[in-house]
Amino acid sequence: MPTVVSISPHPPHPLDNPAWAALTGPHARFAERVGRAARYPVDVSPFTAFTDPTDPRAWDDLAALVGPGSLTPVAGAALAPPEGWEVVECGQGVQLVDTALRAEPAPDAVRLGPDDVPEMLDLVARTRPGPFLPRTVELGTYLGIRQEGRLVAMAGERLHPPGWTEISAVCTDPDHRGRGLATRLVRAVASGIRERGETPFLHTAAENSGAIRLYESIGFTLRRRTTFLLVRAPGAV
Repeated sequence: MPTVVSISPHPPHPLDNPAWAALTGPHARFAERVGRAARYPVDVSPFTAFTDPTDPRAWDDLAALVGPGSLTPVAGAALAPPEGWEVVECGQGVQLVDTALRAEPAPDAVRLGPDDVPEMLDLVARTRPGPFLPRTVELGTYLGIRQEGRLVAMAGERLHPPGWTEISAVCTDPDHRGRGLATRLVRAVASGIRERGETPFLHTAAENSGAIRLYESIGFTLRRRTTFLLVRAPGAV
């Protein structure tokens, strides 16, 4: 009797596992990979990814990739990783997608590059929008607004699954908030994404209700909730 193979009528959505979709797709040039696990270079992004976070073999491959005793963040995994892994921190996030955003260029925005990284790192340190490292700027387009020559707001592109681009590092200097600078930059970054025929999406912490309300008010829609873990790999450091 022939074997019947069950095939799901719905292939996995790229945004269900966006880091893996990016590292095996448009961002493959950045990928450091061992079998079923991959990551970005540590000076580019802290993101790691699995083919399937429920597969213990993928966790074994991640352990080989990051090294014994190393701390590494993972997204979309269960709260209880395989035996030997230690959960150091746990957080909840939300993923939002562009459904009605008015995307448009910002005439006062400037393209940021490697020469701007010291200022970008300083702004991130003061505003804490999320991970931004010395080579994060290589992941995509970053735009900023300067006042009297000083960088006071920025936003840019991070994860890049096929057909989608994440808007990230959205931040404004505390002395310049309340003027809509971040919204202008989000619209401008989204304009460039749309020009490529792609759709913007973003992540934020689930408890950041102010940011969620803002993003929803300008045309983003909540797609899913996710779990972020900081874990320690098995073995001695």
